[in-house]
Amino acid sequence: MTPVDTVTRARTAHVAFALIALALGGFAIGTTEFVTMGLLPEIATGIGEDIPTTGHIITAYALGVVVGAPVIVSIGAHLPKRELAIGLVLALGLGNAVTAMASGYWPVMIARFLAGLPHGAYFGVASLIAASLVTPEFRGRAISSVMLGLSVATVVGVPASTWLGQNLGWRSAYWSVLGIAVITAIALWIFVPHSGGNHEASIRKELSALKRPPVLFAVATGMVGFGGIFAMYSYIAPAVTDVTQMSRSFIPWFLFAFGVGSVVGTWVAGRLADWNVQRSVIGGFVTMAAVLALFVVASPYVVPALFLVFVAGAIGSVIAICLQVRLMHAAGDAQMLGAALNHSALNVANGLGASLGSIVIAADFGYRAPSAVGVGLALGGLAIFGASIWHQKRSELVAHPSMIDQRLRRQDREYADLSA
Repeated sequence: MTPVDTVTRARTAHVAFALIALALGGFAIGTTEFVTMGLLPEIATGIGEDIPTTGHIITAYALGVVVGAPVIVSIGAHLPKRELAIGLVLALGLGNAVTAMASGYWPVMIARFLAGLPHGAYFGVASLIAASLVTPEFRGRAISSVMLGLSVATVVGVPASTWLGQNLGWRSAYWSVLGIAVITAIALWIFVPHSGGNHEASIRKELSALKRPPVLFAVATGMVGFGGIFAMYSYIAPAVTDVTQMSRSFIPWFLFAFGVGSVVGTWVAGRLADWNVQRSVIGGFVTMAAVLALFVVASPYVVPALFLVFVAGAIGSVIAICLQVRLMHAAGDAQMLGAALNHSALNVANGLGASLGSIVIAADFGYRAPSAVGVGLALGGLAIFGASIWHQKRSELVAHPSMIDQRLRRQDREYADLSA
């Protein structure tokens, strides 16, 4: 082995460890985001409230994500990225520690809001770090590796923390997230290379990305289109028991199928993003609409329903990651903000899908109806994304009118060739 080969292999190994460290932060975030759903009855008992009221702490976390992503990224854009990532993951750990110590409804609500603040900002800076570690043709895969931590959390972290919370008290689940956050901070310090901050960055410069139509289109696409997945997934438990007619013991299998699908989809998404982001998003929404429509019909049958939930998890990851890559490109110099905004959009989609699903259920349309609503949301996201493509092409033609003349001349030549 030559010295060059040795150096190359050492660098490759170091990049791999850095990506694992970044993914570990995603694992901590995914665990704390979804474990609350599994421990809702225990938390309700612990704080002396009913389950519907306690469910508002899930909304509080999502609100923290929506608020924290643009604010924290804009303020911290000039800081060194590794140190910013470490600070965010430690803030996440602190938010979980406050949750574990909180007593009563409002203290827990505030603690969950605080825990959600670093969520989107962490994925924003982690995605930017991951992209900087590899050559351009592998950036999609690097970004997806960070998101892989969140997907793995749905398969491993959430069930393990739920079991811990059920057997040692609900607070123990949040203490475990604090432990993961500390381990992540140490790994980031060891394996992620230091890079100086961008001293030219400013709050105004970062937020100027919000004036870019491609950024606004991509955010709106995620807010509406991704709501289709949440419309179905938010009510998967009653769908399993009331529509599929299976016992509660089958619900974890459906959750597991969704989680495994998310892991597979995350792995595939990196390659699709490196291939063609635009086509991947379009194909993703078309497939999502088809899967949700099929779930309306096939949900009474356990095997097809289980398979469709698996595919929904995979497609959701593909769309989320490809939209994140598109946002990073569309945001220009504010790539960190672009990546963070994607998570704000997805949390809005979470609330939108769940809310619309609850409306049709309350109107006595049954537990298949949220998936039908999801079809409409998926097609709405596809329409918004189509409008963004049209706007992009129109802007290019306006900015470069010579392109119109070139296209017309090319069409004239093709017509002449056909006539001949």
